[in-house]
Amino acid sequence: MGRKLSGIINVAFNGTGRQLVIYSAFAKYLKTKWEYNEEVHQLVMDFKKSYDSVRGEVLCKILIEFAIRRKLVRLIKLSLIETYSRVRVGKNVSDKLPIRNGLKQGDALTPVLFNFALECAIRRVQVNQDGLKLNGTHQLLVYADDVNILGGSVHTLKGNAETLAPATMKIGLEVSADKIKYMVMSRDQNAGPNDV
Repeated sequence: MGRKLSGIINVAFNGTGRQLVIYSAFAKYLKTKWEYNEEVHQLVMDFKKSYDSVRGEVLCKILIEFAIRRKLVRLIKLSLIETYSRVRVGKNVSDKLPIRNGLKQGDALTPVLFNFALECAIRRVQVNQDGLKLNGTHQLLVYADDVNILGGSVHTLKGNAETLAPATMKIGLEVSADKIKYMVMSRDQNAGPNDV
């Protein structure tokens, strides 16, 4: 269900209330910037085959860093490492195909594990001090595998993106260059992509 916030953006909520706080702070920030005629630059990034490229061994280390009990990490590792798949076409079933990287599609645990991996990469990023801050800390908005980097200038966005990309590569995520979108919100009609 989508709702319009502050007349600026439409967002969908998942019912937890957490997104509501972040997006309402974002809408409030956008409204304030609009009123004071200040620009807000956004760089929206997407990852290639995000669930398929997370490295299982790296993910297990990340779970330990987040203080997940070792017994649970071992169980998760068993479901990720040395797994095989088969393909059925009609009545024919293929030989075993090894799965070397990635999370299982359709598994209830997959989104949670992916969130741990992405959160770890984001925490390792030393975000520039002049970027946008929501509730004092947020300069990134993340939903599933989409990351929205916010800042007051295109240079801030470039710096933050150049820092985030290598951090996500370590866990196996690669930015999809053809899906990157740059936006600027400004009352000035001449602001925008020509600054990039």
